[in-house]
Amino acid sequence: METVSGNLASALRIEPGITAIIGSGGKSTLLKTLGLELMRAGGRVLLCTTTRMLPVAGVPWDGSSRRLDAAPWKPGAPHAPGCTCEACAGLVRGSICQAGVLDPQTGKLSSPAEPLDQLAQRFDYVLAEADGSKRLPLKAHAAWEPVIPPGTANIVWIVGASGLGKPIHEAVHRPELFCERCGCELTDIATPERVAQVLNAEMRVMELSTARVMLNQVDTLSDPTMADRFEAALDRPVVASSLK
Repeated sequence: METVSGNLASALRIEPGITAIIGSGGKSTLLKTLGLELMRAGGRVLLCTTTRMLPVAGVPWDGSSRRLDAAPWKPGAPHAPGCTCEACAGLVRGSICQAGVLDPQTGKLSSPAEPLDQLAQRFDYVLAEADGSKRLPLKAHAAWEPVIPPGTANIVWIVGASGLGKPIHEAVHRPELFCERCGCELTDIATPERVAQVLNAEMRVMELSTARVMLNQVDTLSDPTMADRFEAALDRPVVASSLK
C-alpha cells in the first residue's frame, strides 16, 4: 500500500461538485487539507457540513473575514453595503471559505441555510463533512448515517488506523453495531479484518461501492503490516496517509 503525503485530491480522484467525507479518524483534517490543496490549484472551494462540526481554523466564514460569533450570512444578501468578498461578488479563482449556521452554545456549525446542490453551482468544489464519530478512530453507522447530500459527486470514506489492534469498546463509535456486523464481542480486538468486514457490509447496504477509502493515521501503527491486511481484507484499493 502506497502512503500519500501530498496531492490527495488526485489520489482520491476528487472531481468538481459535492464531495461527502464520511467515516472516522480525521474527517475535519481531511476537509481542510483537501480544501487548501484544491484552492491552491485555482479552485473555488466551500467547506461545510451536513451534520455539525467545529469551524475550520484559518478559513474565512461565508467568504468574509468576520468573527465567527457574528450573525450568519443569509444567502443572496451582502454582508455589508458594497461588500466585495467572494460570497457576494462572483467568486475569484483560487478561493476558499466555509459556510454554516453557528450555534453560539456549542461553537459548532450546522448545515448551510442554502441547499448544497445550489451552492455547488457557485463553487468548483463543495466539501462536506457528512458524518460524526465522537472523535474516535473507527465507527459503525446507524440507520440515519451518514448524511450524504443530494447530487454528491465524490464520497471519501476515512478510517482511523490508530484504532486497529485496540479493543472495540475503546476505539469504535457505536461499538454494539460494529459487533453485530462482524460477529464479535465488545472486548474483542478491532483487527484489520473485522474493520474491513464491517466496512464492506455497510458499503453493500448503503450502496456506496464507488466510495474511495482512505486509511489515515498509518504513522501510528506499531505493526505496519496491519495496513496491508486491511486493504487485502477490503479487497479494493486504499489510499493511506497520515494527516496532521
